[in-house]
Amino acid sequence: MLRVLTIARAFGVICVTLMPSSLLSAALPQTVGLVEEFESTTAFWEQFEVAKEIVALHDKSVLPRLELWLRCEDMRRRGNAAFVFARLGDDRGLEVIQAILEDRSPKRAVFEIDSAGHPSPALQIRADRYYAAHLLGDLKDVRAVPILIPLLKDEDVKEVVPWSLAEIGDKSAIPPLKETLADKDQTMRASALRALEKLEQETSN
Repeated sequence: MLRVLTIARAFGVICVTLMPSSLLSAALPQTVGLVEEFESTTAFWEQFEVAKEIVALHDKSVLPRLELWLRCEDMRRRGNAAFVFARLGDDRGLEVIQAILEDRSPKRAVFEIDSAGHPSPALQIRADRYYAAHLLGDLKDVRAVPILIPLLKDEDVKEVVPWSLAEIGDKSAIPPLKETLADKDQTMRASALRALEKLEQETSN
């Protein structure tokens, strides 16, 4: 049996998908409730907290239900779904987050507003890419390190990259972070220094 599920209503944007109601038939009752909360939560940052709760249950039966979220036009909600996939061992998750970082197309839900009060695809692209770089740190997957290192010079996302590298905790990030200490941006230098302190402390233990 198919049912229409309305999800992710925010600022007038709705993601609507057609879902088989049986997709969660094998899931734990707690999982079912969390997936429904994930689908109905309107703020992407609150949705991410639900995503972490889903991951903590280690129940891969949620993935078929969430597949269409990997194509949602709201890139941050797409990223939240990808986080679940990646943490549950499905490579599509990391691939989707990397794709968001690489995607500069205006084809997306736009919530960011420019100084004139108009929706700004350019600002939205920047916000979406920044969020994706942050998600790579949340994942703590060493495979994200070579994705993140070139972004230390990317003006859109570079400020969050040292944090993400430190969260992953792989020592291969230490040399490029040391190079970042020469960045002309004081905030960037400070971020790199904090990341280095954390990495060097962890690798010495």
